[in-house]
Amino acid sequence: MIKVGVTGGIGSGKTSVCKIFEVLNIPVYYADDRAKALMISDTQLIAEVKNLFGDDAYLEDGALNRKLIGSIVFKDQQKLDALNQLVHPAVYRDTKKWNAEQTSNYTLREAAILIESGGYKMVDKLILVYTPKEIRIERVMKRDQVSRDIVLDRMSKQMSDIDKIDYADYLIYNDGKTSLIKQVLQIHEDLIHENS
Repeated sequence: MIKVGVTGGIGSGKTSVCKIFEVLNIPVYYADDRAKALMISDTQLIAEVKNLFGDDAYLEDGALNRKLIGSIVFKDQQKLDALNQLVHPAVYRDTKKWNAEQTSNYTLREAAILIESGGYKMVDKLILVYTPKEIRIERVMKRDQVSRDIVLDRMSKQMSDIDKIDYADYLIYNDGKTSLIKQVLQIHEDLIHENS
């Protein structure tokens, strides 16, 4: 089975691309969603997060105290890096287990920081969803109801798409005019052919 990563900057449309693959019955592992779920279900990870941030990292009902953790990591890069060093191995373990349960020709792993985290080394092929910067800014402002400055700040914390191109085996151009479906179908055919 071929393991395929899907990445792209904030607002690039990674999820939209993955939804098309899902219509083709390709299983998709959404790393960011799984990371959030693991932070409240994986006992080892919960203990590590409490060790890093204290017992207040979790609310009485077991939910993650996002407000507290967010207020710390957005001001302290070392704490953010330490948190990522806890979460990434948990996601890796979970991905490995998930992949073993799949029966399709290939699987997709969607993650915003697949290259930055080193996660790209765990996939056989990498798809980059490339979207012009202005379109991404408008999408995120609308989606998250935030200002342009906030979006630009978030973008500044991510690796540029130009730098990501060197890692990509496939490029999906998402400008709102070029057909995503045609591009996905071409990649789908290539991956099926490669695995046959």
